[in-house]
Amino acid sequence: MKTYSESSKKAPDSLLGRAYSHIDGADQDNLSDVPGIEELLRRNADLWLGCDMAGQGVHGRSTGYPKLDDTLPGRGWPQNGLLEIISPQWGMGELQLLIPLMRSVIEQGQWILWISPPHLLYAPALIQAGIDTDQILVVNLDTSCKDALWSMEKALQTKNCGLVLAWQTWLPSKVLRRLQLTAENGDTLGILFKRRESKYSPSRISIQIRSSASNINSFKEAEITVVKARGNFQPHTIQLQLYQHHACI
Repeated sequence: MKTYSESSKKAPDSLLGRAYSHIDGADQDNLSDVPGIEELLRRNADLWLGCDMAGQGVHGRSTGYPKLDDTLPGRGWPQNGLLEIISPQWGMGELQLLIPLMRSVIEQGQWILWISPPHLLYAPALIQAGIDTDQILVVNLDTSCKDALWSMEKALQTKNCGLVLAWQTWLPSKVLRRLQLTAENGDTLGILFKRRESKYSPSRISIQIRSSASNINSFKEAEITVVKARGNFQPHTIQLQLYQHHACI
């Protein structure tokens, strides 16, 4: 572990021609394999649809929790852009929720940047969870806001970086919009851990995590609420056993 202080797609001419020409029986058979308009819309993560799209589409990357996949549009985390995880305090299971994602990024040979984590990383737990700490870079908590933001932007533009985790509650909406565009253009996923929801946040998804137990120090089940997601205007809340299949960190 190291410390460091779509473009639009054009429809094929053949299909455009068919739309305005005579279609015989053979052509109709071929067109039966062409995806319908609803399927094409669901595959596009950049479209906002005015209906409940929970668990629909195929453009997401699995969270590692089938119940959560069934709740998110695209059946998983977005491929790029910003994602917000809102927690009243750190240590509510927000990192546990991301273990499958972090493991997937590491297995692809990419590295993960941690920006201003509130606590020291516990390497043995990360290793036990299958996360190679040699592929983790950390920007310390005492790093200036300017340097932390610079590091985040550069990482989101770097192909070898598969994930950016940032504990930054001070970023204004203007900066968040810039980071969102940077992450989309760099095809990288950035996750912001926040204390409270931002009403005008440009992030693709906002998730709130709470303990389901009265004693927050001994909970095993978390309450996950999808507050906002592109393609889904209706909040969903589920209960997840975060510590059932993965090592604790």
